[in-house]
Amino acid sequence: MPAQQPAVSVIMPVLNEERHLRDSVRHILGQEYAGEMEVVIALGPSTDRTDEIAAELVREDPRVHTVPNPTGRTPAALNAAIKASRHPIVVRVDGHGMLSPNYIATAVRLLEETGAQNVGGIMHAEGENAWEDAVAAAMTSKIGVGNAAFHTGGQAGPAETVYLGVFRREALEQQDGYNVEFIRAQDWELNFRIREAGGLIWFSPELKVQYRPRPSVRALAKQYKDYGRWRHVVARYHSGSINLRYLAPPTAVCAIAAGLVAGAVLTPWALVIPAGYLAAITAGSVPAGKGLSLKARAQIPVALATMHMCWGFGFLTSPRSLANKVIASRRPAVQADTAPAAQGG
Repeated sequence: MPAQQPAVSVIMPVLNEERHLRDSVRHILGQEYAGEMEVVIALGPSTDRTDEIAAELVREDPRVHTVPNPTGRTPAALNAAIKASRHPIVVRVDGHGMLSPNYIATAVRLLEETGAQNVGGIMHAEGENAWEDAVAAAMTSKIGVGNAAFHTGGQAGPAETVYLGVFRREALEQQDGYNVEFIRAQDWELNFRIREAGGLIWFSPELKVQYRPRPSVRALAKQYKDYGRWRHVVARYHSGSINLRYLAPPTAVCAIAAGLVAGAVLTPWALVIPAGYLAAITAGSVPAGKGLSLKARAQIPVALATMHMCWGFGFLTSPRSLANKVIASRRPAVQADTAPAAQGG
């Protein structure tokens, strides 16, 4: 490891993160990294104490700055933070993500070793109560998310996308940053463009970020409905970017709906389809819940069904007009010139 490490800008899109923001920033500022570092927090229109906590963080440490994000949208926040930052390595961190102590040092090393434009690792979901433990178990199991390495782990190597990401700034500038029309799936869409331009996206299990799951069934349902909706937009916007793993949830939704209707109208035997699905997620929750409390284990099937059904429903009901809007509105978001550092406050 060279003595002089490249300077790093950590960018954070934040909205209503009073519960985790301080702890997330603490994990950033406490990194075992010898290079210069800044943290740029893009503040959306929060309705909790997020802005107050961010102002306290700015006063407490000169490395922390804030920029406004009036839209509250994640890609706009990311672009605003990128433009306000100034260092050659850009690290994305969410307001509910907790970096492992050597995350940045490891990512910088991997960028150098692999020549990648973006590196990332495991989205390590961890709960703080029984429901969140159940969601975390579902999100880190193959029955919940298939073979996505950044959820379940795997060997280091080239990837379609990674969780969050540590980028070379020139890669972000070459792609004009994030597409602001992608409310969700903006990471996948950006990484697709980087790969299409010949860049390498690299996954490594050495990189780990603790992730706090959504705190309720309703919040989880909205999250996964949006995931499915916007993943379909990506598929329409970038033809050939879909695979069988992404088609599994909408197929399950259609099959279960057909089974319920046929079971009510035609023959009770059709109910074997939804019954089989319930049996599968119940059985799959047993190994997923190993080591958890009985209350958490009992809620894993609920988390799994919420994730599958809402993702599939979002995918199926995603309006074609969204993709047309994205295509029509694509414009440069991040310029290659050097922007001044953001001012705190």
